[in-house]
Amino acid sequence: MVYTPTNFLATEKRPGQSFFNENPQHVLVMQPDQVSDVIMLSPALRTLREALPEAQITLLASARGIQAAPLLPWIDDVMVYRTLNESSQGGSSFNPREDVAFIEQLRRQRLSMAVIFTSVSQSPLAAAYACYLAGIPYRVGYAREPNHSALSHFLSPPADETHQVDRNLNLLEAIGISQASNRMELTITEAVESSACGLLSEAGVNEGSPYIVLAPGGSGVARQYAPNHFASVAHILAAQTELQLVILGSSEETKITHPILQVANENLYGNVHSLVGKTTIPEAAAIVRRASLVITNNSAVMHFADTFGCPMVVLYPETDFVSQWRPRNSAARLLGRPAFCSSCYKTDCINGINCLEVRPEEVAIAALELLAAQVDRQTTSQGLLAYKIESLAQPQIFPRLTQIREGHE
Repeated sequence: MVYTPTNFLATEKRPGQSFFNENPQHVLVMQPDQVSDVIMLSPALRTLREALPEAQITLLASARGIQAAPLLPWIDDVMVYRTLNESSQGGSSFNPREDVAFIEQLRRQRLSMAVIFTSVSQSPLAAAYACYLAGIPYRVGYAREPNHSALSHFLSPPADETHQVDRNLNLLEAIGISQASNRMELTITEAVESSACGLLSEAGVNEGSPYIVLAPGGSGVARQYAPNHFASVAHILAAQTELQLVILGSSEETKITHPILQVANENLYGNVHSLVGKTTIPEAAAIVRRASLVITNNSAVMHFADTFGCPMVVLYPETDFVSQWRPRNSAARLLGRPAFCSSCYKTDCINGINCLEVRPEEVAIAALELLAAQVDRQTTSQGLLAYKIESLAQPQIFPRLTQIREGHE
């Protein structure tokens, strides 16, 4: 792909702003959000690298998000900083000392261009203004607000329903780069793969044994399936399948994972293992890539599974448009409950509505049905997926199985 400066969208460009007539030498890609947002940048980063093969590309992300950087081979450097005007506790703040230090940090980088990626609920203007003060000549972002003078080049945002991957790619049109493939891509090194295999072995999962990943973490209470329900799903699957169950989570998610860790500690059937707090982000991605099935919230793990084509059951809340973040490359069952306040973009519900009030039995059935579909595509003699799905028909285990199945369908 060749970059052509004359491809700027002049109708969207701020009047009076001239085009630059040579390729930028140092590009800053800004996405100071969650790990999942950084993962969904992969097609845009790949496209940017193909268009500007000689440029140095620096990724600016949050302290958590930057941990996904080893999975992205198209970047040359990273910068870690909090979102401008956001305190370390996550609330808004005005801290001139920190903001000036950030601007000076940007200035020292001698950047040619900043591309500011945002979700539908975010504004690029604070970041764009910081880049303006740092002397970055070209500042690219979506302009929803009428006052977008801090952006040198901009596009009107696409429809709210647009998938975040496509939203990221569309923004590159503002600098004359047309989008290529929108398929997410992550690179796992041999060292990370070996480390992940070692962690699985230490946890008791034999090499080559099929397993299910359960990842109860997520951003915000409103986007997390109830921990006790997640524990019930683990208990049901431990009883109903001979596959190993591997629990993933960060060390900061102790409260969320505590109920499911109790199931692992009891380990009544000898097939539940915890890797909570033991993996890096790249190691977690490597473990997901090997899984037969993933059960998770709308989280980074969901995007790992989607990238690697792993079937998944997702507890998907109504806080966002489903089309904005949903998996598109993997077989997936999205479970949730409709709500009148859907697409609220809240991480904590203010209406007292639990749009993830899904029975654990429904989750378990969706998981077993996805596994059954895999068996249909493989010969059972391979021994990859040996489980007792026939026991689901026993009324003493699921007395309302028929109603649950009909409701799911």
